[in-house]
Amino acid sequence: GAYVDQQIFGPGDRTVQGPRLDSTQALSSREGAPIARVYGRARVAGEIIWATRFQEVKSTEETGGKGSGGGSTTVENYAYFANFAIGVCEGPIGRIGRIWADGKLLDQMQFTIRTYTGTPWQQPDSLIEAKQGMGNAPTFRNLAYVVFDNFPLEQFGNRIPQIAVEVLRPTGRLEKLVSGVNMIPGATEFGYDTERVTEDLGNGITRTLNVHQTTNWTDFGASLADLVATCPNLKQIALVVAWFGDDLRASHCQLRPGVEVRNRVLDQGEDWSVAGFTRSTAHLVSSNNGNPAYGGTPSDDSVLRAINLIKSYGLKVCIHPFIMMDVPAFANLPDPQGAGDQAPYPWRGRVTCHPAPGRSAFAGLQVGAFAGSVDASAITIANGRISHEGVGENSFRRLMLHYMRLAQLAGGVDMFMIGSEMRGLTTVQSAHGYFPFVQALVRLSHEAKAILGPSCFVTYGADWSEYFGYHPQDGSGDVFFHLDPLWASASIDGIGIDNYMPLSDWRDDDTDDLSAHGPNDPKNLKALMAAGEGFDWYYPSLSHRNAKQRVSITDGK
Repeated sequence: GAYVDQQIFGPGDRTVQGPRLDSTQALSSREGAPIARVYGRARVAGEIIWATRFQEVKSTEETGGKGSGGGSTTVENYAYFANFAIGVCEGPIGRIGRIWADGKLLDQMQFTIRTYTGTPWQQPDSLIEAKQGMGNAPTFRNLAYVVFDNFPLEQFGNRIPQIAVEVLRPTGRLEKLVSGVNMIPGATEFGYDTERVTEDLGNGITRTLNVHQTTNWTDFGASLADLVATCPNLKQIALVVAWFGDDLRASHCQLRPGVEVRNRVLDQGEDWSVAGFTRSTAHLVSSNNGNPAYGGTPSDDSVLRAINLIKSYGLKVCIHPFIMMDVPAFANLPDPQGAGDQAPYPWRGRVTCHPAPGRSAFAGLQVGAFAGSVDASAITIANGRISHEGVGENSFRRLMLHYMRLAQLAGGVDMFMIGSEMRGLTTVQSAHGYFPFVQALVRLSHEAKAILGPSCFVTYGADWSEYFGYHPQDGSGDVFFHLDPLWASASIDGIGIDNYMPLSDWRDDDTDDLSAHGPNDPKNLKALMAAGEGFDWYYPSLSHRNAKQRVSITDGK
C-alpha cells in the first residue's frame, strides 16, 4: 500500500526524532550531609555542590533520498552533557587520584576534569565563574572538590552518575621529612614523557606505552603528582637518565643510548631520538629470558618535558647521567680482574683497565679511551636539538656533555652529577699518585659550570667504598686520598657519597636489646648509622629474610 501511495501521490519526506529527555532532570544532594575527613588514602563518595542544566546537542542524519525510489528520512538524535561539581572532603589534601562513575573506573584522559585540593587560598573554578558571573562564584575554600566540564551522559543513561574519588592526604612523619628523591627508572624509552605515546602494532591494533592508569596523566605525570602529594616538603628531584656500557675493559667499553627493540612504529608521539642516535643506530639492549634486559634510554624530548613538569611544581631539578652495564650472560668477554669471563650485567664500578689495576702509561691510555677527548664545543644546540655532528666517539665525556647541553636547552637545572660510583676507574694510576680519571672528572666539573652557570650545583657521586681513600693491595702500605683533587676543585660544590647502610633489620618477634623499641626507634637508627657496617648483602627470598640469612651482593644480582 505504501508503494502504491508513493506511485500515485509521489514520494514524501519524513522526520524521525530519536530519544529525547522530555524535561530537565532535577539534581539533588543530601541536605546536611557531613563533610568527610580523610587520613592517608581512601575512596570517598562525593556530593553534588554545583550544577547547571543539561546541555542538549542535536545532530541530524539523512537516509534515502535521490535514487532510492522514495523520499528521504531525517533522523534527529539528541546527546546530553552536564556541568557539575562534586564536593569530596575537607581540605587541604595531597591530591585526588582515580575516579569511579557508577562503580566503574573513569579514564580521565577522555574528559575535561579539574580537581581542587581544598586549600584556604584556592580560587573559583573558571567554568563556575563563567556561569555564575564574575564575583559570584564560590571558591569552596577548605573543601576538596572536582569539576566535570561538559561531561557526556549517554553511557550513564542521560543522568549524572554516582561519583566516587580516590583521595590521598599525607599524615605520616616520614613523608613530611622527605626533601629530595631520585626519579627512576633511568631506563625507559618514553616513561618520562608527559605526552601520550602509542605504538602501532598493525591491523588496526595500537598499544599505549606510557599510560597504564586512569588519571588524566601519563604514568610519569601521575607518579610525580602522587609524589608531590605524598611528600609535601619535597624540594628537589634527581632525574636519572641511563646510557649503556658493553664491556668492563675501559679501552673497549662503548657508551651509547639504548633501545628496547629495533623496530617500533608510533601511532602517536614523537619518534625516539637521543644524542643524534635513532632507533636504527642506537645500542639494542640484550635479551634476558626472552625480554629486553633493560628499558631503553629516555628520549631527549621526553627528558625535556619531564624537566619542565618538575619545574612547574616549583621543585629543583638535578640531572644524573647514569651508566648501566649491558653485558649479557655468555658474552665471552675477559674479566679485568682475571676471573675468567665477565659476570652478566655487572656494576659500573667494575669498569677498569685491563688487566686491573695497572700503573703504567698503558693504564692512562685505557682510561683516556673510556673518558674520551671530544671538546665541549663539538656538542652544541641547533634548532632545538643537541647536535653531535662529527663526534665519532662513544665516550664518558660525550654522555656527560650531551646532558649538560640538554639541561641548558631546558633553561638550566639546579644540580648536575658528573657521574657516580666509577670506583674501578678513579683508583687507576698512570703514574705513582696520579689518577687520570679523577682529572677527567675535574675537567668535566669546569665544563658543567661553564655551560650551566655558576648557580648550578655540581658534584660527583662517589661510592661508599671509596670515600675513605684508595688502599692499593700491593704490599706498599700506601694510602691515597685520590678524590681530593676533585673535591678541592673550584667547580665542585659539595662532596657526594652514595652510601648504603643497614639501618634496621628488625622483625616483629625480635626481643634483643638493639631492636626492642621497634624498627623506627631513632636511637637505634643512629647507632646503626655509626656501626661501620657496609650494606653489601641482600635477602634473595622470604625464607632467607625470615632467617636473617644474608647473601653477598655480586654481579648479576
